[in-house]
Amino acid sequence: MERSRFPSSDRGRVTCLGRGMLLAVVLTLMAGCGEGESEALLGDYQQRLAESLGVEVPDRASPDNIGAFPEQDERLFEVAETREGMLDVYALRGCHIAQLVAGRNNQLGRVAPPSQRWLYELELWRLLSDCWNSDVPSTLSGDSRERLSRLTAIKTEQLPRVSWNALFASEEWVKNFSRASSPLAPEGLDEARQRGAALTYLREATLHQFDPDWTPDSATLEGHFKTLQERPFSAEMLRTLLLAEQRLDEASSLIEGALARSDGETCPGAVAPLTDSTPLGAWLQRLDRSARHWLGAIDALLDAQVAPPPAVAEYRHRWLSLTHPEAPLPAFTEAREHHEALRARLAHRCQ
Repeated sequence: MERSRFPSSDRGRVTCLGRGMLLAVVLTLMAGCGEGESEALLGDYQQRLAESLGVEVPDRASPDNIGAFPEQDERLFEVAETREGMLDVYALRGCHIAQLVAGRNNQLGRVAPPSQRWLYELELWRLLSDCWNSDVPSTLSGDSRERLSRLTAIKTEQLPRVSWNALFASEEWVKNFSRASSPLAPEGLDEARQRGAALTYLREATLHQFDPDWTPDSATLEGHFKTLQERPFSAEMLRTLLLAEQRLDEASSLIEGALARSDGETCPGAVAPLTDSTPLGAWLQRLDRSARHWLGAIDALLDAQVAPPPAVAEYRHRWLSLTHPEAPLPAFTEAREHHEALRARLAHRCQ
């Protein structure tokens, strides 16, 4: 067998070098898989910025997770069950509600998802309302007429809360804010507008539930809930904003340190412009646009609903607000503007 031409000491160094290079490659691949593309994009920017300023790359801290979505008993309204005997319902047969009530009381009706329970309550209210505003009440006995009036008033008062519960009791909506989520990959930002159609439809359904000219469609409604179920897009968007805010703040600290040095040490190298044509600049612009579209659609949907329970109002203020300074979107906007202002100061000093 031919022996190696390298001396034993050189063979050892080559072996160590090869193992070291392999380890570096493996660690790089593992880091890329664990961090995600958006994290890698922000980390690369920090690396290049640190090299331009002649400083060490900052230690990257883990961004905070989003808050826990309110528990069921904190986010739902209590809606009292309306119970009427079958003879009393039969007395209102001119209102055509008997078959609907019987369907609601069977096994399938009792386990129907929240969205289908809302459709049931909506149809029941419409039948009662149409009946009350027809000639039927004049044909009823006094007791039956009073019962029809009472049921119509109860269902009218309950419907907005039932509509709220249909959304906030649904597994699809709750899981959309799952804390077991990760930041969006860059291409995931483009899904905001497509997925936003689900939020728009739910808002329209809420606004038009008392409109007799609007007809709900069960298949369309369930299709939009399925869109919400496909991935926790709300949570992913919020976590992307938190990640971007954290990394921009860390990058800003590098520039602040450079600006604090004497003029001769501030500009060791040229700092490339951060424009919309650069990878990070384009990503930040897309993140801002997508987050505003998605969170704006959630805001519009919640505005169409009844005033929320306190726990939901608090969650909305802290995590979904478009204006509260500590909410993810305004905090990201402030971090981005602060970073751009620091870069402008640095560019002016280094002219």
